[in-house]
Amino acid sequence: MLRWLWLAAVVLILDYLTKGWAETALREGMISVLPFLDLRLAYNTGAAFSLLADAGGWQRWLFAALAIGVAVALVVWLARLSRGEHRLGAALALIIGGAVGNLVDRLSLGYVIDFIDVHAAGWHWPAFNIADSAITIGAVLLLWDAFRPGRH
Repeated sequence: MLRWLWLAAVVLILDYLTKGWAETALREGMISVLPFLDLRLAYNTGAAFSLLADAGGWQRWLFAALAIGVAVALVVWLARLSRGEHRLGAALALIIGGAVGNLVDRLSLGYVIDFIDVHAAGWHWPAFNIADSAITIGAVLLLWDAFRPGRH
């Protein structure tokens, strides 16, 4: 299990550092990186896609409890992996690191710091961060592993 927890720790550290940078560098406005990509500071009190963002505050504790439960369950799963399950180990570690990264924000600030803004033709994908990216990549790897030939 320890061979995968380093990846979760790297995600957590990168997420923390980039959110700190965003809080400082983007306070005065956005930075345009590519025609479809801006860095723009946003605060999300909800979950993915700002789900329940205007719920009045109770959602902070619900999402924190869910993140803790998911992280604990995934650490247990990670501990039970066989040596050859590299893709699954990476997937679980990425999701754990991302979940804990957003959990730290939620518990310490009451919201999650987002700053990556992908857009096209006036349409904006909901802002996200490194933790969200790690969770998404981990989920894709998890699905890939689940549907690979020979998997039971």
